[in-house]
Amino acid sequence: MLPALSADEERHSEAVAALIRTELAAAGGWLSFERFMELALYAPGLGYYSAGSWKLGSGGDFVTAPEVSELFGRCVAAQCAQVLRATGGQILELGAGTGALAAAILAALDAEGVLPERYAILEVSGDLAARQRARLELLAPHLRARVAWLEQLPQTPLRGVVLANEVADALPVRRFGLRGGTVQELGVALSVSGALHTAEGPPDTALAQACAALFGTPPRSLPEGYTSEVNLRIAPWIATLAGCLERGVVLLFDYGLPRSHYYHAQRVAGTLRCHFRQRAHDDPFINLGVQDITAWVDFTRVAEAATLAGLEVSGFATQAAFLLALGVERIVAAAPDAVRRARLAGEARRLVMPEEMGEAFKAMALARGYAAPLEGFTLQDLRRSL
Repeated sequence: MLPALSADEERHSEAVAALIRTELAAAGGWLSFERFMELALYAPGLGYYSAGSWKLGSGGDFVTAPEVSELFGRCVAAQCAQVLRATGGQILELGAGTGALAAAILAALDAEGVLPERYAILEVSGDLAARQRARLELLAPHLRARVAWLEQLPQTPLRGVVLANEVADALPVRRFGLRGGTVQELGVALSVSGALHTAEGPPDTALAQACAALFGTPPRSLPEGYTSEVNLRIAPWIATLAGCLERGVVLLFDYGLPRSHYYHAQRVAGTLRCHFRQRAHDDPFINLGVQDITAWVDFTRVAEAATLAGLEVSGFATQAAFLLALGVERIVAAAPDAVRRARLAGEARRLVMPEEMGEAFKAMALARGYAAPLEGFTLQDLRRSL
């Protein structure tokens, strides 16, 4: 059972529901799930990522790898250092969470003597940006001075590293189901009582073409009732990132799968998940504006988009393999005392064990003008699975 909403959360959730009902009425009573998800997460002043709420960490709705342990940031910093030594330039982080990753990376790069010219952060959430500022204000002055917040992606292509940790999973998705051997889009409508619910409709051209490319026409080898998602926003998002990179590497970290695993016939209910106060569930129509809605990443789609945008897929591995290649065990062993070493060992297990974050989360590197093998991908190369 999910925790009850507070009175303020109930009022906020009802305001988001009212906005969605208004847009449904204007659209004739049906919205794509993609538009519903966009409103629930990003509606100005109301959406989950646009309004104030405690999203990350033990008191929030979910915990990301940088909040689990500084080990994640220190390993990512080692990969950034390799790239920055060759390219110079800056680091751009998209969706910087609590600022934990930025703080860990800057401290580690300072110790290595490979600081970026600037550490830029692009954050759509006002409350998270405030938490980042408070967190990074604690850095040494020479590190704090390198941090800047952006309102949009840089207009001049940069050299260096672009980081996106758990960003792609929050891009709004289209949903579909197989009914009677044909693809039906799963959108959102209102019941007679005014409740939001899933409603089927014929797919538009973009979704129909995407599903035909995935499964053929008619769909092959998938059972009746099969339900899943397609993220049609991946390609323009990757193209935008490619446009702001002159030379360097885009590093993506997220939970996801290669396409052959994502759309496996036994994965009949898709990957859509909601997160509320450390609990995961599959009902996107409750707790509107105060819970996260995500879908796993089809990394094959990311790779295809990268190639079209002129980027090279230079690495793809599990999070476990990436961290081990960058010396997470060595960092733990070098802890100054037994107590700290034991704490870090426990955090490392959560980051790398298959039943924790180690296998579900993947790391992917997209490069432009950088041909050297990346250290984080030397233990494992899963690119052939894409």
